[in-house]
Amino acid sequence: MRYHYQKPDIYLSMYGELYICNHPVYDRCTLFTIGDKGLAVIQQRFSADTKSTYWTEVDSWLTDSLYLHPKFKEYFDSRSGECTDGLYPTVTIRQIMWALKMKPIQRQRWETCFDRRDI
Repeated sequence: MRYHYQKPDIYLSMYGELYICNHPVYDRCTLFTIGDKGLAVIQQRFSADTKSTYWTEVDSWLTDSLYLHPKFKEYFDSRSGECTDGLYPTVTIRQIMWALKMKPIQRQRWETCFDRRDI
């Protein structure tokens, strides 16, 4: 049995969309919307050239697994909100996977986290 969530060989990304915004932490995210409410999800990346990390959209092979999860709607309703100044409420991929009780993706040694619930 695998402990970490593994990338499937075949996947389709039908849910979530790339959203470009002017957030202080990131400028691209995966946005899930239902009606007027939205929830931005971000994932941390590493640049080997500059040896720095940055936040961006979620890997496309994860979006459908998140959206189709049985507890996603409940989590979405509790954390989502309407767009304010071009920004939606934001969570990290690790926060949402933890809340949905999904297996986590493999953690990298360079990863950091937010020490607050709201980003």
